[in-house]
Amino acid sequence: MEGGDYRRSGFGPRRTSDSDSGDTDGSGVPIIHIRPGRLSGLTRRQEAIIHSHSRPLQTPTRPIVSPLQNLLPSAPASPPTPAPSPTPQLHRLPTWSTAGENEDAFLRDARPHFSRLDSQERQRFLAEILNLCDSQQLSFVLNYVSPRLKKDPFKSLPNELCLRVISFIDDPKTLARASQVSKHWHGLLSDDLTWKKLCEKHSYRRLSGTAAYGSAHHSHHDPSLFATNPISPKETGFSHLVSSSSGFTSEISPHYTRSKRRRPKATSYKSHFKQRYMVETAWRTGGNAIARHITPDQGVVTSLHLTPDYIVIALDNAKIHVFDADGKILRTLTGHVMGVWAMVPWGNTLVSGGCDRDVRVWDMEKGDCKAVLRGHTSTVRCLKMSDHKTAISGSRDTTLRIWDIEKGVCLNVLVGHQASVRCLEIHGDLVVSGSYDTTAKVWSISEGTCLRTLSGHFSQIYAIAFDGTRIATGSLDTSVRIWDPQTGNCLAVLQGHTSLVGQLQMRGNTLVTGGSDGSVRVWSLEKYACVHRLAAHDNSVTSLQFDETRIVSGGSDGRVKVWDLRTGQLVRELSSPAEAVWRVAFEDEKAVILASRASRTIMEVFSFSPPPEALSEYYRASSATSEESSGVFEHENDDATMDDDGAFCEMQS
Repeated sequence: MEGGDYRRSGFGPRRTSDSDSGDTDGSGVPIIHIRPGRLSGLTRRQEAIIHSHSRPLQTPTRPIVSPLQNLLPSAPASPPTPAPSPTPQLHRLPTWSTAGENEDAFLRDARPHFSRLDSQERQRFLAEILNLCDSQQLSFVLNYVSPRLKKDPFKSLPNELCLRVISFIDDPKTLARASQVSKHWHGLLSDDLTWKKLCEKHSYRRLSGTAAYGSAHHSHHDPSLFATNPISPKETGFSHLVSSSSGFTSEISPHYTRSKRRRPKATSYKSHFKQRYMVETAWRTGGNAIARHITPDQGVVTSLHLTPDYIVIALDNAKIHVFDADGKILRTLTGHVMGVWAMVPWGNTLVSGGCDRDVRVWDMEKGDCKAVLRGHTSTVRCLKMSDHKTAISGSRDTTLRIWDIEKGVCLNVLVGHQASVRCLEIHGDLVVSGSYDTTAKVWSISEGTCLRTLSGHFSQIYAIAFDGTRIATGSLDTSVRIWDPQTGNCLAVLQGHTSLVGQLQMRGNTLVTGGSDGSVRVWSLEKYACVHRLAAHDNSVTSLQFDETRIVSGGSDGRVKVWDLRTGQLVRELSSPAEAVWRVAFEDEKAVILASRASRTIMEVFSFSPPPEALSEYYRASSATSEESSGVFEHENDDATMDDDGAFCEMQS
């Protein structure tokens, strides 16, 4: 009794402070009430019962924050960062190696269900699926789908349409990069018609005329070539005397024999464009000075001529120096007793004249003087040749003389000027002369008579240009006049220079003039208007030449500048400044400068030729090119190709 009373009264010690022995779950098992965190007082049997009846714990949806974290100072929020670039794994196909059986079974059921849906139902189905995706999953979908939406149009279209599309691309860099996309693209871009059109767009000469230093190939009677296909003066025979108030002359000789250094012709328009592009790039940013020769004699350079095999210069000290094409001295022609002021080459023959009043005929290969032609009574001021045996000279004695240089006789004396004959030009059977008597005259070479006199200038005529259809004259009166050689009428008076106009060159419908005022002007002969006004030099323009793309000018300020003919912008300065520039002459891949440095006469030869490894493709046989073009479309493997044709624009930019 006492024991029972003792337990009921609750005064005795309890085995567990938080349990009530009178509470059961109906099966005789006492219900134990546990406070959180108090398990240390339970028996092993009670702990086992608790674990057997407890429900599985639910994973909390929010992270559990420890009370200690509230006591720590909060760290500053990190700044937002851009989304990472997609990794290569996003482009890989998803792997099903870890997929469960239920997932695979669902896909087996979903595929036939999706295939039975029509187009709109499929779109709704996909839209609902995509709405359930987060940004990372959508990014995976984008990278997974994008490659499947890309399609090569050149594989879907006929080759004729592909070539038509390509013909509208006029950027060679774009075509060069495109040729590296695949073998199929490379084959399309090997089509020669594409590169022919690109040559026309860039005004590169046609393939038939690209044989550098060809045989005697020049057309004196086809002025239409200028309108349809711009070519250099040496190919047309329209070389123009470039003169100045100081009496200097320079030109590219149009009369070529077969050269020892002849380059093989281009085998395709593609190789031709590649070669021309590399040369043009070198003109803009490159070039190598392959020779810097100090002439053994000091003096003023009066004439400079380039031929395929020779560089010929004349000085006022009676010497004529002949160099090879690279600037190596070959020989010196001696015979004149006073300054040489005029000369003209034809093949290996050179005709010269000067203050001693003689006209001399030289063999440049042997260095021999073949004939001395006498008759002038004063300085021979200008010389031209109409064919391999006929030379025409103009003198300060007011006359012109027509010579047969093979027989060594004077055929005709052209009398009519009242003062010194300063300049002359030839086209066909006509010769036009300009004089200090302010007039120009048109003569017949075969008849030896004056056909008409061009009057209009108010002062001496110093320069003349003639292309068969128009005559241009530059005068000390600062104007340039355009004449009709058939009627003798003055077609236009071009004004703008403020001093002597001593430099003239005319090609097609373009006339370029240089004056003692230091300016160079580009004129349109269609509109008779000035197109570009170039503030070229700080002193007189002593040398001027241009072709279809560029103008090269030299001045008394010692600078040589290259200009873009179309835009009138300065491209670069060629060579470093000198004391004075006597003469500059250039052809496609070479420029020669005669200048005074440290009171010495210096010749600099600049080469713009492509490197030999690039020219190896240029020399490739045309048969190989045609086979490549015809067979490349049969390739099914479209791995990217990297060849020199595809990358040449990148290397030269």
